[in-house]
Amino acid sequence: MKKLRILALILSVLGLILIGCFVFYQYNISPIDKTSKANIEVVIPEGMSTSNIAKTLYDKGLIRNELFFKVFLKLNNVSSLKASTYLLTKSMSLEEIVIALEKGTVDQDVIRLTFKEGENVNDYAKIIADNTDISSEDFLNAVKDKTLLTNLIKDYWFLTDSILDSNIYYPLEGYLFPDTYEFSKKNLTSEVIIRTLLDEEEKKLEPYKEKLKNTDTHSIITLASIAELEGIKDEDRKMIISVFNNRLAKGMNLGSDVTTYYAFNEEMDSDLTSEMFNTYNPYNTRSSEMAGRLPIGPICNPSLSSIDAAINPSTGDYLYFVADKNRNVYFTKTASEHEEKVQELKENGDWIW
Repeated sequence: MKKLRILALILSVLGLILIGCFVFYQYNISPIDKTSKANIEVVIPEGMSTSNIAKTLYDKGLIRNELFFKVFLKLNNVSSLKASTYLLTKSMSLEEIVIALEKGTVDQDVIRLTFKEGENVNDYAKIIADNTDISSEDFLNAVKDKTLLTNLIKDYWFLTDSILDSNIYYPLEGYLFPDTYEFSKKNLTSEVIIRTLLDEEEKKLEPYKEKLKNTDTHSIITLASIAELEGIKDEDRKMIISVFNNRLAKGMNLGSDVTTYYAFNEEMDSDLTSEMFNTYNPYNTRSSEMAGRLPIGPICNPSLSSIDAAINPSTGDYLYFVADKNRNVYFTKTASEHEEKVQELKENGDWIW
């Protein structure tokens, strides 16, 4: 009887070990993030050892365990991983990653396009034209097509009739989420690209949906787009939005140079003139005629952090800010304090110009 109990105990322990091994195995072969679409570039040079490949994949956040990766290769009789440059995602299982490394080639029927934070629709159009058979003109016409826009407003809760204002340069500016995307080359159209980017925007905005229902989403995206270009740190962007909100409440113009660049289609490294500052344009917040008003629409496609800054800004009574050549931002409460800070930056050689 005692022997039977010992045998039962041993079998129970072995069973638990087997279950543990199975759970461990399934955990390590599963994707790191099933929802992730972002492409991660992995360079495997000629002659790289399996250990270094495992370390590279682990450092990129694509696998959970370096040792398990090497054991998995042995269990599946994988003897050769090819040198190449790969675009992998965290939504790939370990098996899918290994198959890709075995093949050593990128799917020729798939094209990958990367749109960066702070880029505008014109920038997107150039990227698309350089990498697909869709011309810049075709894409720009699509983002202004009234029939398509009307359908998109019906399909996406965050798009409103505000984007249909005839003074807006590109109605979808600000709403095409910046990220890296994969598209099939077959039958690729401007609408497919637009809807794919809007789908991602919808996912990113979903956690804010309740808050956005009680506010003007178009204004939020517009503020976010300005903050995207005015600051680089999250905390600075929240403060910048706070300054803009304070100025709007007091009926002041925003006085943001980046809106003037957009208004006159000037490159950000070019000089702006006093004539530009004083010329009315519904995007140009340096114009006195824009006092107490936001630009008519976004001026770029902002990152999620900038959108969050516009939804959850800092609070305070600052009315001015200025950035130095290193993109550090300084906030002041009065015009005289602002001028003093500008003069200080110039004297210290930190002025941006």
